[in-house]
Amino acid sequence: MEILQYQFMQHAVLAGILAGIGCSLIGVLVVSLKIPFLGVTMSHAGFAGAILGIMLGINPFACAFIFCCLASLFIGPITDKADFEPEVAVGIIFSLMLGLAFLFLAFLPGAKTEALSLMWGSILAVSRFDVWVIAASTLVVVSFLILFFRPIKIILFNRQVAVSLGIPERSIYYAIIFLSGAVISANLTTIGGLLIFSLVVNPAAAAFQIAYNFKNMCILASIFGVSSCLLGLWFSYIFNVPAGAVIIISSSIIFSVCLAVSPKKKLRHTCCRNE
Repeated sequence: MEILQYQFMQHAVLAGILAGIGCSLIGVLVVSLKIPFLGVTMSHAGFAGAILGIMLGINPFACAFIFCCLASLFIGPITDKADFEPEVAVGIIFSLMLGLAFLFLAFLPGAKTEALSLMWGSILAVSRFDVWVIAASTLVVVSFLILFFRPIKIILFNRQVAVSLGIPERSIYYAIIFLSGAVISANLTTIGGLLIFSLVVNPAAAAFQIAYNFKNMCILASIFGVSSCLLGLWFSYIFNVPAGAVIIISSSIIFSVCLAVSPKKKLRHTCCRNE
């Protein structure tokens, strides 16, 4: 375990484990709600906020968190009040945040190295404070899932059924969107704005291929997310390659393997033949 002799690697491993759990659990929710594009929208919202923070000389994470929260506050009401699918509302906010990110980047004086580093992230450079922030966001997500496990399952099955049962589905739905923004902004410096979307979606999509219930999907997605982060760190340390990129490649490989061995694939083929 030579890799753990260095403090920066200890921080990176802890951040990877926590990020793998938090991002994957959020991924299960957004994939089940059929709004996976929410991840990339929130990552660009956080990226825009972080650039504004750098430009104003204040904490980039605080600004990233605020922007993600603002984006989440718009997505929910737009989805409910407008007569179109949630992905359309997510796409509208995504285009707005992407435009703001590039606008702020254009007005950023001097070298843009710090801002551009947020696009790729650096898990090997995380501080103790970053680890605590990621831990807090992951704890909130886990607590939310434990406290509202049954209502969430019903909402994921059918929001109208949840309403008929007296479940506050709108509040829980908005909370899921808000938590997505919180988790993604917390991990922005770790994985990067352009890559974190994959860590949100890939483990959840992989778990969906082999899990038949919501609980197992959450467990498997967390395992896949943590495995992706640890594999990425190990390959980064051994071969001196960017950790964030290898983490995403690892999660993509895990998804490919799960898709190849998925028992659901055989079931789909059987159903198609019967039709």
